[in-house]
Amino acid sequence: MALRLTRVFAHRNYAWFVGGGTPSYITSWMQRVGVGWLAWELSHSPLWLGIVAAADLAPMLVLSPIAGAITDRHTPLKQLRFTESLLFAQSLALFVFMLMGVLSIWLLVVLSLWSGLVYPFHQAARHSVVPAIVPRADFPTAIALDSALFQVSRFIGPSIAAIIIPLFGVGGTFFAHAMGSTLYLVALYKLNYPAPARVSKEGRSILADVKEGLAYVAGDIGIWPLFLLLSVASILLRPMQDMMPGFAGEVFNSGAVGLAWLTSSMGIGAAISAVWIASRGRLKGLTLVVFSGFLGLILATAAFILSPELWMGTIFSGLSGFTLNTMSTSIQALVQSSLPDNMRGRVMSLYGMIWRGAPALGALTAGLAAERFGLRATFAVAAGICFIVWLVALPSRKAVALVAERSRDTPGPKRG
Repeated sequence: MALRLTRVFAHRNYAWFVGGGTPSYITSWMQRVGVGWLAWELSHSPLWLGIVAAADLAPMLVLSPIAGAITDRHTPLKQLRFTESLLFAQSLALFVFMLMGVLSIWLLVVLSLWSGLVYPFHQAARHSVVPAIVPRADFPTAIALDSALFQVSRFIGPSIAAIIIPLFGVGGTFFAHAMGSTLYLVALYKLNYPAPARVSKEGRSILADVKEGLAYVAGDIGIWPLFLLLSVASILLRPMQDMMPGFAGEVFNSGAVGLAWLTSSMGIGAAISAVWIASRGRLKGLTLVVFSGFLGLILATAAFILSPELWMGTIFSGLSGFTLNTMSTSIQALVQSSLPDNMRGRVMSLYGMIWRGAPALGALTAGLAAERFGLRATFAVAAGICFIVWLVALPSRKAVALVAERSRDTPGPKRG
């Protein structure tokens, strides 16, 4: 176990990548808590929480396929450096406008949209960089360990935010993320590896590349059922984390400190999950992990919305973080390990579209529903729908495992 977790750090580029990225992960969660809490303070409305979340996430639904096609044509590392620079500028703008006292709910939506427009290109490049800096045999561990560090940041970031916000105000979280982005940029400029080989596509449109990527996913039995489960969970259950300010303020009456506890517990659960998957270091059995994680997420969500006290909600929010990350990280490891390099940007951009973009639809819908029916009733219905989908999808598990749990370079059943 320890050997698998430490072996990937022997790769210099990977060590720089995660070493520089981890501070940025932490500060990004600090900023996320700050944005969410500021939106709640400015509006006291679940609907506005959903609008702010949608502004940050919705562009993924439109731009991700295009971002993936562009990434497959160009150099992912250069694209990642450029987009990280733009995210740094967004954090700095949040901080400056907060100092000026002009950061209204509408301006908060605009700045959230800024990061939303940039992030599809950032994520497509990031997903293409990680496999390029480790050998294929280390893919599952490298991907899961990177996820583990990201999820640990979900615990550390909100915990620090809970200290910074009372002492320095929400603007302190924005300044912290500007500094975290600076460190990440320094690390990205330390990476050094050969640019990926690209086939000339002169005369071929970006839309043709997008269509080719969609066709690849639709025709691969080892990918599309996994993406289906991820889509349902992302739209119906994952938006619960965007509604956490509402749960903290309205359901548990616990304020910013309660929000930090709920968000941090989700991060702890997700981090434990990612470390466990990284320590496995193999593909075999991950399909069962995906289906089990999906069911576990449904049960954890149901338990959370039934919790009468904050301490119980904190426990079950941690379980929801564990099960959600178990499912999503397993899917990412399965798909990344099976992709040819010339399709990686497009297929993983679709993963990003589902994982980051689909919750925008869910957050907005959940916000509208919660205004009328309440947060608990809204997510009770969502959990029920997901359980029905799980029952329908369960019979396909063995067929998916037969194809998905083998590397692209491993002989086996035909994909498709």
